[in-house]
Amino acid sequence: MFKFRWNFQWVVLFIALLDALGLLVLNPAISWANTPESSASSESTDSLILSPIKDTPEQTQETVPKDKQDNNYLLNQMTPLSDILSPVNRRSNTSKPRDKNSAASQVNSVSQLSDIKPTDWAFRALQSLVERYGAIAGYTDGTFKGDRALTRHEFASGLNVALDRLNEIITSSTADLVKREDLDTIKKLQQEFSPELATLRGRVDAVDTRVAILESQQFSTTVKLTGRAQIVLGSLLAGDNVVTRQAAPRTVTLQDALTLRLNASFTGKDSLGITLGGGSIESLGQTGAGLLGTYDGRTADNANITRPRNDFSLNGVRYRFPATPNTQINIYALSDGANELGFTVPINPYFESSLATGSNGISRFSRRALVYQYGDNGGGIAILQKLNNQFQLGVAYSAPNSNSPALNNGLFTGRYLALGQILYTSPQKNFRAALTYVNTYSPPNAVGQSGTNFGPAAGSNLVNSTVPGTGTVANLYGIQAFYQLSPKFAINGWVSYAAHRYLGRGDGQAMDWAVGLAFPDLGKKGSLGGLFVGMAPKLTSLSNNVNLGAGLGQADRDTSLHIEGFYQYKIANNIEITPGFIWVTAPDSNVSNPDSLFAWVRSVYRF
Repeated sequence: MFKFRWNFQWVVLFIALLDALGLLVLNPAISWANTPESSASSESTDSLILSPIKDTPEQTQETVPKDKQDNNYLLNQMTPLSDILSPVNRRSNTSKPRDKNSAASQVNSVSQLSDIKPTDWAFRALQSLVERYGAIAGYTDGTFKGDRALTRHEFASGLNVALDRLNEIITSSTADLVKREDLDTIKKLQQEFSPELATLRGRVDAVDTRVAILESQQFSTTVKLTGRAQIVLGSLLAGDNVVTRQAAPRTVTLQDALTLRLNASFTGKDSLGITLGGGSIESLGQTGAGLLGTYDGRTADNANITRPRNDFSLNGVRYRFPATPNTQINIYALSDGANELGFTVPINPYFESSLATGSNGISRFSRRALVYQYGDNGGGIAILQKLNNQFQLGVAYSAPNSNSPALNNGLFTGRYLALGQILYTSPQKNFRAALTYVNTYSPPNAVGQSGTNFGPAAGSNLVNSTVPGTGTVANLYGIQAFYQLSPKFAINGWVSYAAHRYLGRGDGQAMDWAVGLAFPDLGKKGSLGGLFVGMAPKLTSLSNNVNLGAGLGQADRDTSLHIEGFYQYKIANNIEITPGFIWVTAPDSNVSNPDSLFAWVRSVYRF
């Protein structure tokens, strides 16, 4: 075996050459680096197939009759490569965009390869392959990259290309250029690698079959469909209805929700998003017919109270596109205006809701500060401007009842929210902070999709109340921050302030604050632990001549604390189960109300 390798150094060089993933010219477009098999992880079954080349015991050379010692006889003794590797030849004609690592055209001299020097041990072998057989190509940057690793399958593919080249030489009446010992060596190589060639043919055939199936069954060539299904097991463990003063039912429920998102792009940089959904998840915190009679402790992901349960309907339509390299515009006919700014990073990443990642808290309050809560769903426009690598400016205008032509409704004459925000992100991407301002107005007796006339739809009843027949204006101010102290620990927090004006009647003030602790990869990679403590929105003061239902000048008397914990356990890449709890002290900001406590187990399936 040693003698064989010494006499045919170009064969060894040939192996290093093929490391460039199919760079033997005749079919330079073959790039095994782009196939699904080559990109599979080392833990996949492919690692058993793509084993390294091993030395084999030297074999006895076959005796060739003297009267048949010519090139044609030797070539005829070889198994036709077209029978073994025909799928490779078919796929090699596929047009693919080239990058800096793609093969260039045939080189005419080894000196054209910038990283090959006359002092290299393989220089003569390369020179021979270039000048005698024309079977060497380089990368588009003029390099050969002969020090990269090679699999046996890649070598088998390259060997097939070389044989095709030899066949061309012979059929073009230049057979004298091919030495008999070279053909004899190639015959041995073909015999040794015939199992790999056969395996490769099977794998390529399987890929062709899978591609054909995907092409016939794909949803659309331009639209991507993603979805999230939720199954929620929940029950109130303690607490009264703050309106009736009666114990709330301790009923265990099993509920559901489904969300589908269609994303399309027309230019590659824009995005059309259409969201559909429905479900039966009842919010444990809800005014009126709600279980507790207050928004304190309101759960998230619950069904829209203005629609029937499990009514699957359109929830959002949004088109996002870049006006300039640093300016993004979002136009939405139906969406949540406060969340349509489209910042490149979320301010509260471990508690905010996300269709893709699902890292989120159980309650509405743990996901958003008061300053974002007044918007409700509707139509509008948002613009995001990148100032530099650290600062982004966003503005948004949203009208919850923009689709209604009725009096005191519409895009500009009804309820609206105008938001401005500046976001700072540190160069290390581990710290971010935002300053937010919102101006909002609600006409008399207007009702949004959350069922409220005005307010954050979280916290106490008074902070969500208005004077009947009176329009309401508010100016909201908020500051939020997030800090990733380590890969497994992060902290976030906010403080918000709201100044309400009940037109022609008087003023009120509201506040909230919160601190959240997140523990990524807790117990298992991809899992998440969360602990959240805060004061949900409450009315801190009210003018003496304003009555919101509790008496003239009566604001919330006490402070209600919201305490929440959850553990999002990652079962598989697309499956999580999240047990958690919400504990609210002095619900509705009234110390005379007993604490409420309920448990929540959410299972999420993404597809």
